[in-house]
Amino acid sequence: MRALVIIDLQEDFLDPPGLREQRSQIVRAVQSWTDWARDHDVPIVEVRTVLPEDKMTWALNMRDDDQPVALEGTKGAETLTELDLRPDLELTKRRDDAFHGTDLLERLRELGVDELVLAGVVTEACIAMTAATAYAHDFRVQIADGAVTSADEQAHVAALKWLREQYRQDVVSPEDLAD
Repeated sequence: MRALVIIDLQEDFLDPPGLREQRSQIVRAVQSWTDWARDHDVPIVEVRTVLPEDKMTWALNMRDDDQPVALEGTKGAETLTELDLRPDLELTKRRDDAFHGTDLLERLRELGVDELVLAGVVTEACIAMTAATAYAHDFRVQIADGAVTSADEQAHVAALKWLREQYRQDVVSPEDLAD
């Protein structure tokens, strides 16, 4: 069984230059993927970064720069307002990898999921780290065409190449997944 896993489509992540300009495009693509998931009885999993104000819970780079994102209780931690996700499962995380420090693995296993389609931001960080860990847990992973992005085009392309070559995780369209 497949699940569509949507990562970090939150106000703070689509606000920086480079991503802000891609906001409407990624929203359209992700909305199309969620419509596909509902039409095919594929569970939708929303994973959001939500950080407490305690700096010791932040990733090292955020502590070093004193620049947290998606702080608990702020608008920046909220899902993009224009998305209609209606997820079957919602999780919060504190690191790039959606499996790290969460019960995502157990929840996916409970659903009988063995294949993931990943969407969200950013390709070279949260998408790539989650995809690599999914592989380590024996999930087949595909990357949702048009529904992952980065402010750094070179890093985006390099990450997709790495995922394809290292883990056989291809970018796919809904048509590619027709049963």
